[in-house]
Amino acid sequence: MHIAVAGNIGSGKTTLTKMLAKHYNWETHYEDVEHNPYLNDFYEDMQRWSFNLQIYYLNSRFTQIQEIKNSTTHVIQDRTIYEDAFIFAPNLHSMGLMTTRDFENYFSLFNLMDSFVSAPDLLIYLRASVPTLVNQIQQRGREYEESIRLDYLKRLNERYEAWISTYDNGKLLIIDVDNNSFPDNQEDLGKIIQSIDAEINGLF
Repeated sequence: MHIAVAGNIGSGKTTLTKMLAKHYNWETHYEDVEHNPYLNDFYEDMQRWSFNLQIYYLNSRFTQIQEIKNSTTHVIQDRTIYEDAFIFAPNLHSMGLMTTRDFENYFSLFNLMDSFVSAPDLLIYLRASVPTLVNQIQQRGREYEESIRLDYLKRLNERYEAWISTYDNGKLLIIDVDNNSFPDNQEDLGKIIQSIDAEINGLF
């Protein structure tokens, strides 16, 4: 079984992934932040490095999905290949930070990869307002994230909402992070686990 956690920067994907993996004893696949060779450069100069960064993520995520497909255990994945293609890359293109030529090349490659990809059995979407995202980004204190602009987060949120509103690749669970403090509140985490149990039971 493949579970995936989706959401904007700072929505709590990695934290929830860790907590659910511990609770259910699931295998984890995280977004490669520590070893990403483009991330610091990208936040310094988005226009120069946007295409390189998105190709790196596409390759990394596709590799993950192949590993998940071959896994014999239940797996939870931090962020999906769809978010790169339907949210981050189009957003960079619309902001003038990725050329049309690069974007079309990128999307052509995604479409090819997508034909080999199976959607997760359950997608968990963490919905959070921009103030909540900013607060959580500041709390974790990653140096390269200090330069993220509010309008960038707002645009990403709008694209997430548009994507989720039409998502029909599999089961979907939406969690309102503004009203659920799962990192610090066991009761809130319990509510999420109850919802997941209900969805998982419907998968078998």
